Amino acid sequence: MKTNYLLPNNLKRVGWIILIPSTLFGLFITIYDMNYGFFDFRVPALFIDEIFGKKQLFGIIENNLTNEIVGCLVIASSMMVAFSKEKVEDEFIAKLRMDSLAWAVYFNQAVLLFSMLFIYDMAFLWVMIFNMFTLLWFFIIRFTWLKNKINKL
Repeated sequence: MKTNYLLPNNLKRVGWIILIPSTLFGLFITIYDMNYGFFDFRVPALFIDEIFGKKQLFGIIENNLTNEIVGCLVIASSMMVAFSKEKVEDEFIAKLRMDSLAWAVYFNQAVLLFSMLFIYDMAFLWVMIFNMFTLLWFFIIRFTWLKNKINKL
């Protein structure tokens, strides 16, 4: 089966090697609210909306890039894991992949809907932050679970 949108199979291993430590590190720095001073930079910003300060469309701000770097690593490695070819990429695997993706979207949106109805204020902001990553995580979990379930038969 021709799948032009999938990455080479060897990127799946690289993705796992980056995903697991970057996810754990991301959780660690989020829970303990840690930033590393050597990641402080002046960076361009499209929208600036300081809490008790100015609002402007474009500008340069002082920012610590720890969260951004870890977030980019998690997203890039999740994409590698989720969208790398399997060793045998046939129509059955393509169906599992599509079913898993649809399931992940439904589940992710159900979690988001539940959160919108029952979680408020800063807790909801945290839900939205984690929601950036959960769609790919739900897909990876479901797809891996289905493949393992089929392989055991």
